[in-house]
Amino acid sequence: MGAVDGTFKGEGFAAVWRELTTMEEKRKANYGLDAPGLVRFFLIFGFVLLASGIALIIWRKNGLLVAVGFTIFFPGLIFFLEGWLMIFSSKVGKLRARDRLLDDLHLSGNETVLDVGCGRGLLLIGAAKRLANGKAVGLDLWSQHDLADNRSTATMENARIEGVEQRVEVHNGDMRKMPFGDGVFDAIVASNSIHNIYNREGRRQAIGEIVRVLKSGGQVASLDIRHTAEYAEELRAAGMADVERSGLVFWIFPPVRVVRGKKP
Repeated sequence: MGAVDGTFKGEGFAAVWRELTTMEEKRKANYGLDAPGLVRFFLIFGFVLLASGIALIIWRKNGLLVAVGFTIFFPGLIFFLEGWLMIFSSKVGKLRARDRLLDDLHLSGNETVLDVGCGRGLLLIGAAKRLANGKAVGLDLWSQHDLADNRSTATMENARIEGVEQRVEVHNGDMRKMPFGDGVFDAIVASNSIHNIYNREGRRQAIGEIVRVLKSGGQVASLDIRHTAEYAEELRAAGMADVERSGLVFWIFPPVRVVRGKKP
């Protein structure tokens, strides 16, 4: 009986140990919640308006208050739904948009790719997965305002979880003055990052830096919620060829457009 008990306990311990040692493998990369402050505002403010509106409608003791209830109910519903749409966009939609953007680059696997404003590595790591013999480089100022828990260590942790840590490197730096030489990268990508520069001159500088560090024949692809017509204009002014601005992409909320170009 003792031998049987010992075997059972040994098998039980082995099962627990296997679970513990494979736990890391089961973890998924976390690319963060975009605009966390805005999402929080939409959810809380929307819920307050919804709850208040429903309470006033149900109460029905005063016609004016019922009218007020209906008046605030529908804006509350819109705010609340927008909050959840932004969560869906951050957790699911932006992964789909990323894959489509990267697929359209038709990378061979030997390139060096730069992700401008890489955040927690959405495009950076997606590119690294396509670079069997290449390198994916990320640049960011690591703002916590634009992306929840945005830090370089989190980016590298995501790279490790995705199995591409050896093909990824990250740098601290401003996209308006990049710490790279001329003509270094075969492709440059960006996702909702350039618009975080709040003046046009700064965005022009960033576009100029993107063109400067791009190799001749290299590609640019940037998706953003605003200023995309401006990006296309600045790319053309900087000498880029085949500049295109896509229609709206609804996988991300608010919807985005993709601007592409090629350096002659």
